[in-house]
Amino acid sequence: MNILITGGAGFIGSHLAEKLLKEDHSVTVIDNLSTGKYSNIIHLTKKKNFHYIIDSILNRDVLEDLIKKCDQIFHLAAAVGVKYIIDNPLLSLQTNIGGAENVLEFANKYKKKVLMVSTSEIYGKSDNIPFKEEDDRLLGSTHISRWSYSCAKAIDEFFSLAYYREKKLPVVIVRCFNTVGPRQTGQYGMVLPKFVRNALLNHPITIFGDGKQTRCFCDVDDVTDGMIKLMSNKKAEGEIFNIGNDKSISIEELAHKIKKLTNSKSKIEYVNYAEAYEEGFEDMRHRKPDLSKVIEYIDYKPKYNLEQILKRTIDYFEE
Repeated sequence: MNILITGGAGFIGSHLAEKLLKEDHSVTVIDNLSTGKYSNIIHLTKKKNFHYIIDSILNRDVLEDLIKKCDQIFHLAAAVGVKYIIDNPLLSLQTNIGGAENVLEFANKYKKKVLMVSTSEIYGKSDNIPFKEEDDRLLGSTHISRWSYSCAKAIDEFFSLAYYREKKLPVVIVRCFNTVGPRQTGQYGMVLPKFVRNALLNHPITIFGDGKQTRCFCDVDDVTDGMIKLMSNKKAEGEIFNIGNDKSISIEELAHKIKKLTNSKSKIEYVNYAEAYEEGFEDMRHRKPDLSKVIEYIDYKPKYNLEQILKRTIDYFEE
């Protein structure tokens, strides 16, 4: 099968490409390297069934040609990371809404199946834990930049479902919850790789807020496994799925655990959100998925626990 991955030089996209190649698919990646890295896919470039294009999904001519030639599309290309969204609000909206619209338009034209990757940011600052796919969303003011990402990805979901319902385009929507692992960068605000890198360098580990906020971290290997299984499940078409791990840890606990595992001398420091991001910044207090739906459809079960995830990430940074 010929598979197109948008954002395929990114952290998740590169792992997905690697896995699909092992399953003997032909894989084409398009990425503009705004947050992805060529180093993520350099080891794949010698494989005869791997092809890459350095370009933007906003380039309609290039994108249409790639979609015309493929059988399936995994749409991962997006502006991601809280810091990146706040620093690049206009480009983020253009990429996350316009790019997804381009993908769906051409996928419909040539009738190609799409897996649309969304985010747990969809749920906003709701405290109705754990989050179910059909739950209401609770967002802050439009003055607060971080909520633009949630809104943009919600538009992507609305577009996807509209194409499914009106045009019968086969679409599967996946909401990721804190995917982590080798190759992830902390450059755009991702907490786990940032903590690991600083711990290994004995630099201060900086916690935003009071550190009592909780998250559930899932290994990229488990997430990409789930994506591939959902894409091959006919019953999943037109549906939305949480995918991740449902074991919570506070950010404060995470910092201490990483410090211990790395034998780090780092100091743990606290910085308020306004100083770290922008005045009035809001965060989710807790973020935890209800996984019952994805378990029902594909018998999804994460293989990696947090200790194993941290070891894989630490080993990667040490290398």
